[in-house]
Amino acid sequence: MDRVSAFDEPLKKLLGGATAKVMADHLDLHTVGDLLHHYPRRYEERGRLTALTDLPLDEHVTVVAQVADARIMMFNNGRGKRLEVTLTDGSGRLQLVFFGHGVHKPHKELLPGRRAMFAGKVSVFNRKMQLAHPTYQLLDAESIDGAEATEAVDAFAGRLLPIYPACKQLDSWRIAKAVDTVLPSAREAVDPLPPSLREGRGFTPLPEALLKVHRPQTKADIAQARDRLKWDEAFVLQVALARRRYADTQLPAVARRPRPGGLLDAFDAKLPFTLTEGQRKVSKEIFDDLATEHPMHRLLQGEVGSGKTMVALRAMLGVVDAGGQAAMLAPTEVLAQQHHRSITEMMGELAEGGMLGGSEQGTKVVLLTGSMGVAARRQALLDLVTGEAGIVIGTHALIEDKVQFHDLGLVVVDEQHRFGVEQRDALRSKGKQPPHLLVMTATPIPRTVAMTVFGDLETSVLDQLPAGRSPIASHVVPAKDKPHFLARAWERVREEVESGHQAYVVCPRIGDDAEDEAAGRKEKKKAPEDDGEKRPPLAVLEIAEQLAKGPLSGLRIEVLHGRMNPDDKDDVMRRFAAGGVDVLVATTVIEVGVNVPNATAMVVMDADRFGVSQLHQLRGRVGRGSAPGLCLLVSEAHEASPARARLSAVAATLDGFELSRIDLEQRREGDVLGQAQSGVRSSLRMLTVIDDEEVIAAAREEAVAVVAADPELEHLPELRIALDALLDKEREQYLDKG
Repeated sequence: MDRVSAFDEPLKKLLGGATAKVMADHLDLHTVGDLLHHYPRRYEERGRLTALTDLPLDEHVTVVAQVADARIMMFNNGRGKRLEVTLTDGSGRLQLVFFGHGVHKPHKELLPGRRAMFAGKVSVFNRKMQLAHPTYQLLDAESIDGAEATEAVDAFAGRLLPIYPACKQLDSWRIAKAVDTVLPSAREAVDPLPPSLREGRGFTPLPEALLKVHRPQTKADIAQARDRLKWDEAFVLQVALARRRYADTQLPAVARRPRPGGLLDAFDAKLPFTLTEGQRKVSKEIFDDLATEHPMHRLLQGEVGSGKTMVALRAMLGVVDAGGQAAMLAPTEVLAQQHHRSITEMMGELAEGGMLGGSEQGTKVVLLTGSMGVAARRQALLDLVTGEAGIVIGTHALIEDKVQFHDLGLVVVDEQHRFGVEQRDALRSKGKQPPHLLVMTATPIPRTVAMTVFGDLETSVLDQLPAGRSPIASHVVPAKDKPHFLARAWERVREEVESGHQAYVVCPRIGDDAEDEAAGRKEKKKAPEDDGEKRPPLAVLEIAEQLAKGPLSGLRIEVLHGRMNPDDKDDVMRRFAAGGVDVLVATTVIEVGVNVPNATAMVVMDADRFGVSQLHQLRGRVGRGSAPGLCLLVSEAHEASPARARLSAVAATLDGFELSRIDLEQRREGDVLGQAQSGVRSSLRMLTVIDDEEVIAAAREEAVAVVAADPELEHLPELRIALDALLDKEREQYLDKG
């Protein structure tokens, strides 16, 4: 069998159809290579039982323990029968329960003193942890026959028993048996690390690392194997990213240098404030990139309210000065309109180029969204193709085939994670040569994630808030335990309005008919971590009505959500910005970019249904003026639940980088590597982006050196094979476009 195909062998050839189907459907494992990269989550040690006190609720676990007692209980006047078994491991006790016909076999086998492996989902019944109908495998030789006994005891006597990520349909030890079947293929693993790197860092060869991770003899074996396998993942991923960056540096672009005494200088001269030191530093990085003949690919990440838009606008003005055009892509119409409004206000007569009363140095700033009237749209398209408009701000309507530019020099993408891969590419293809690209995100990203997810972009960070921004106080309001706290929250909103300010109330749902059915279905599927049966999330339309009749009666209340007619949305936002609305009850359409300095209070309903970063974004809408901000996170989640812990973390710090770290720890890597964006499963098995910062940083350095010396990897065929395996075509494309 040749070197590649051993790993590509379909599992059904070796394991039989039924097992292979379960592995494919429930664990996303299809080939021998997939299974060999399905590493044990942890290892049980011979003689040391699992700590039953540490079992996680609602997770599928495998425990090794001893039967303390077992008894048959009758119920339903003797018609029903259940077997209750108590396990012990010295640290605690765990209840097992079997019902109906399922009691006979365990009743005969699970006798006091017997030791076994048990697998099932941890639940709570009558305040006790329990496993209902777990599967089990006995581990003492006299309890099972012949060959099976020897096999189980041998596995157990191997001291370190691998516990695999499992599922209801397939226990850890069945996965272990399947791994035994394919383990000989590990010897044929193609080693992706260049020999000099492997020897220089003293790594275990890959076949040996795979054998040791699945069947370790000692703890040192596990440590060696994990170190090696983490490196492979980090290095291959960083090579892919380094190749992307290298390819980008080979593309031609037009250098865009602002001309002295032009539009940018005129704009700077009329600014009523000075830029922060951070804004100046980041602007210099951007202008240095724009002056080169290769396309800039830069990620600008900044704290909520750190002035990213100002930095992006100055870059756009610089490009217009140099004879090019700049396009800003926003994720929603509300945000595109908001950007257009704030940019034309900041620029004043400079945004009225060619118009009566406009400045000579000025240019035209146009808006392009899907819902514009035909005449306005035709005029905007004409201004773009003739070059009359130097700046265009729009939604993905900008990407349509009809939109032609005179000379597109810079694309600014706001909140990039909301844009699909194809959309970014389509806009990039509208330049005569690839335009420069600036991606902005207001969700701070931990350094390692930036190196991994956005590794094809250079990163600039704005972590200073402009002078005059006010502090925001955040509190969790436990509506279920302490209803009077919620009543007080509405009093606080009233007080803010009475002192001349405005407030937001945010709900997770709109509450119109079109949405209700879909939301119900989604909610059923999703069932978050707490509280058993959950009610539907609170809705904008219902809450607005309740507030108007109840605690906020007499105040001017309006609603804003994504299903409204765009003109109505814009009208509500304008009136809110002008102070004509006291309380805006909205969905997360206000999450990014909405800037109303007079809004000082925010109440987030069902706050536990939002993610950490999303709550941080929402909170950034208040405290944007000189008065302090107040953010109240209303939740019915139980005090000890993970959801409440999340909310307490948000209330405890305003540091977005710290919160993004907490967010990452809670979500782990699943969607960090962009499953949500790419639809391709994450390639990380061993590496954890949050814990392995040093590995990722070192791998990035090595990868850059390798690609600089051999961009096509001609002398490293094994690394090329590993790249193909790790980055299937879809994922390569995803990395390509960020």
